[in-house]
Amino acid sequence: MKKLMTDLFAGCGGLSLGFEKAGFDVAFANDINPISANTYIANMGICKDRFYIGDINDILKNYSSYEKFFEDVVLLSGGPPCQGFSMANRQRIIDDPRNILYKSFLEILSKVKPRFFVMENVKGMRNKIDEILDDFENTLGDEYNISYEVLNAKDFGIPQNRERLFVIGSDTGMDIDVLFHNINKHKRPAFTLENAIADLPKLGVKKVKNNSTIENNVVGYFKVEHKYTIDDFYKFINGEKEVEYIYNHKNRFNNERDVKIFTLLPQGANSLHPSIADIMPYKTRNHIFKDKYFKLKYDDICKTITSHMKFDCNMYIHPTQPRGLSAREAARVQTFPDDFVFYGAQNSWYMQIGNAVPVKLAEIIGGEIIKCL
Repeated sequence: MKKLMTDLFAGCGGLSLGFEKAGFDVAFANDINPISANTYIANMGICKDRFYIGDINDILKNYSSYEKFFEDVVLLSGGPPCQGFSMANRQRIIDDPRNILYKSFLEILSKVKPRFFVMENVKGMRNKIDEILDDFENTLGDEYNISYEVLNAKDFGIPQNRERLFVIGSDTGMDIDVLFHNINKHKRPAFTLENAIADLPKLGVKKVKNNSTIENNVVGYFKVEHKYTIDDFYKFINGEKEVEYIYNHKNRFNNERDVKIFTLLPQGANSLHPSIADIMPYKTRNHIFKDKYFKLKYDDICKTITSHMKFDCNMYIHPTQPRGLSAREAARVQTFPDDFVFYGAQNSWYMQIGNAVPVKLAEIIGGEIIKCL
C-alpha cells in the first residue's frame, strides 16, 4: 500500500524529494511562489491539480474542495514562515499576527490528523519550543507524541553547516525521542566542498551585465552534456543513476573590483583580510561587513546555503575560481541530484535552493518514519 504525504510550504521540493526517495508518494503539495511550484511540478511529476499555487489560507477557506487530496495521507510536512519567535517577544507565537501561516499550518494539521507530521524551521524557533509544543498539543490533543531536535546537515554527510529545528509528532504510540535516536544513527563524516563540486566544469568571468541569455564555455549553460566523475559523492546524491547533462551551471556578472577581490582572497578569508584592504569598499564599516566577502575552502564544508544568494554570491566565493558558486554547485551542497532542474530566472534558482531542506537529510528522516508505518 502506498504511503501518501502532503507537503505544505513545499518550495521547489527538497523535503518532498527526500521523503519520496524514502518511499512516500506525494498526494498534494502547496506553495505560494509560482516559480518554485513550477520547478516542483516539473521534477516531482505531480499532476498540476495536486499542487495548489497560492496562499495556504485559501485551502482552509475552501477546505471541502481540497479534502479529497488529504484522504489516506499518513504524513504531513511543512516549514511555515515564523517571524515572531524572538526571546524578547512576549507575545505567544500563535497569537502573533506575523505568524498567521504557522497558525494555518496547525489548522490544516488538525483537520488531516495524519499518523506523522514533520515541521522544519530555523534554529531560532527553539527559543519558543515550549510554546510550540503546547500549540501542537492543544491542536491535536493528547493522542500525539511530540518531540523536537536541532539537526545539523553536516553530521549526516552533507557538505554544509546547516542547523534546523525539526518538530515531529505521531499518533502511532511511538516515542519520538527514539525516532530521533534512530535518525542520528545515520551520522557520518561530511563530504568536503571539493568532494561536492570539483568535478564540475570550470567557469570564467562573465563580463556582460543584465543579460542572462548568454551561454558559452566561459559563463556556462542552463543545460549541456557532461561526463561526470562517478565517485562516492556522485553516488551519494545520484545513486546508481547515470546523468548525462549538467543543469543550472552558469556564472553571473561581477564587476572588476569584485573579480579582483575574488582572485586575491585566500581560501577561508573574509572582508577583513589584508590582501584586499586597499580595495575593500566598506572600510568604515568593516565590523558590519566582515562577511560581505568570504572565500570558501575546498577542504572544508560549505557555510549555510541561503536564499540571499539570489542577490549575490560574494559570501560564497569559489575556492579556486574568481566567481561565486553556480546554482548547480549550491544545489550539490544541498544534495539535490544532478538531474533535478531549477526553472525560472537565473537568480531565482538560488532562492529555490537556499529555501530547501537538504534532500539527503529529508531522505534519512523519511526513511525512519516509514519504518514505523
